[in-house]
Amino acid sequence: MSLAVAIQMDHVASIDIDADSTFMLAMEAQARGHRLFHYVPDALVFRDGRLFARAQPLEARREKGNHFTLGAEEMLDLSGVDVVLMRQDPPFDMNYITATHLLEHIHTDTLVVNNPSEVRNAPEKLFVTHFDGLLPDTLITRDRRAIEDFRAEHGSIIVKPLFGNGGADVFHLKPDDENLGSLLEMFEQKYREAFIVQRYLPEVRQGDKRIILVDGVPVGGVARIPVEGDARANFHAGGGAQKTELTAREHEICEQIGPALVERGLTFVGIDVIGDYLTEINVTSPTGIQEINRLDGVHVEKLLWDAIEGRLS
Repeated sequence: MSLAVAIQMDHVASIDIDADSTFMLAMEAQARGHRLFHYVPDALVFRDGRLFARAQPLEARREKGNHFTLGAEEMLDLSGVDVVLMRQDPPFDMNYITATHLLEHIHTDTLVVNNPSEVRNAPEKLFVTHFDGLLPDTLITRDRRAIEDFRAEHGSIIVKPLFGNGGADVFHLKPDDENLGSLLEMFEQKYREAFIVQRYLPEVRQGDKRIILVDGVPVGGVARIPVEGDARANFHAGGGAQKTELTAREHEICEQIGPALVERGLTFVGIDVIGDYLTEINVTSPTGIQEINRLDGVHVEKLLWDAIEGRLS
């Protein structure tokens, strides 16, 4: 089958071809004979009940400094393509939410991966709260006294923005750290939403594990190891990739959340696990394909395209 595939992403010129997951999805689609179109989220145009994108045909190749060619720009009717990959990076802000509303006009006649309404309804740090027994002790609030009481109970805590990404503004406060008040003042000025506070998990030093699920089934994982002196393991924050095997507890977590992912049309999902706890469910633009491929010898992008083609057929 030859498909027309539109990729909604940050501009292809900005990606690192040795780490970017969208690049791998594009390369695999191209290898299967699918036609690719590229557009940025700001190029969406909704008019008279129809959704278009100012898009360009895309050719991708693994050649540093020369990894893409874009063809002539055209106004592409997104209801006329087979698949839209929604792959722009967070932040999960009103611009992101608006894109999900617009893409709802073509889904499911055009298969949008992931289902845009469910992406909107599943912010990574909130969606996880709907699964019992998986989260570490967690508080979501702007109430200072509640945060102070939580810290008094747990001592060592993590404070982070509810809709942050890539490890930005994630702070580890030890019991004797005097900066909580100043940190909350900064958060109150910078963010309008509640904050998320969690019991610090020392197991993060052995790795914050990213596990990829395709149609609710785990297909691989990678341990992200924080650098010395940093509590953040995110690759964007400098965390290193290490080979890992999924534990019995991690399989149990995947089995618990898998049916909900399938039911919601969340085909491509990345979860974060520290020790025995699930901390995030990433449905916006999951990463980690290339690291898992290199360390595990799998081809996550092939499994994802098998799932997409199976759904279309």
